[in-house]
Amino acid sequence: MVLTIPDVLSPELVAQCRARLEAAPWMDGNVTSGYQSAHAKRNEQIAEDHPVVAEVGQIIVQALHRNPRFVAGALPRQIFPPLFNRYSGGQAFGTHIDNAVRFHRPSGARIRTDLSATLFFNAPDSYDGGELVIEDTYGVHRVKLPPGHLVVYPAGSLHHVTPVTRGARLASFFWIESMIRDEGARRLLLDLDTAIQQLTADQSDHRSLVALTGVYHNLLRRWADV
Repeated sequence: MVLTIPDVLSPELVAQCRARLEAAPWMDGNVTSGYQSAHAKRNEQIAEDHPVVAEVGQIIVQALHRNPRFVAGALPRQIFPPLFNRYSGGQAFGTHIDNAVRFHRPSGARIRTDLSATLFFNAPDSYDGGELVIEDTYGVHRVKLPPGHLVVYPAGSLHHVTPVTRGARLASFFWIESMIRDEGARRLLLDLDTAIQQLTADQSDHRSLVALTGVYHNLLRRWADV
């Protein structure tokens, strides 16, 4: 399931975070690559122990926890501290699959990567190329979102970033360990939660709401790994 979530960050927060990131020092993006990715990856990153990474990353994590759509879709148990990359001058990231487990050196945190996420900082028309292309059981998805928007997708999906041939693509990327390991179960819970929310908006006193909410929580209780 590829889930796009609009306006995770407001335009004001996007501008604030982008200014802080653009002023930070950038380095070869392969500092965080696994063996497979190192052969496919050409971009720049800010070192994960730089103070601006922690500062802007915290803003993003706080915004994620406030976003009902993200919480419903990801059911996060842990969020890997966000990292930041930049593509320009023909840089790209070839087809790869993200590592199953990520280790965050500054904090010592280790998480299972059930979901991958990219948060965009540049307007789509400010650069050419730079699409995130995700291959899953439902086909090929090409993603290039407005600033402040997020895409979440299974970390086991094949994906790549097309070359940026004009301008620059600035984004945050990170991973989520979900309370629900199984992708199919997460999708069922999201569909059920969405239906409950819609029914609540349309007919808040409907007698089925208590029963449906009970089904949701009993399934979550059965499947959750906390």
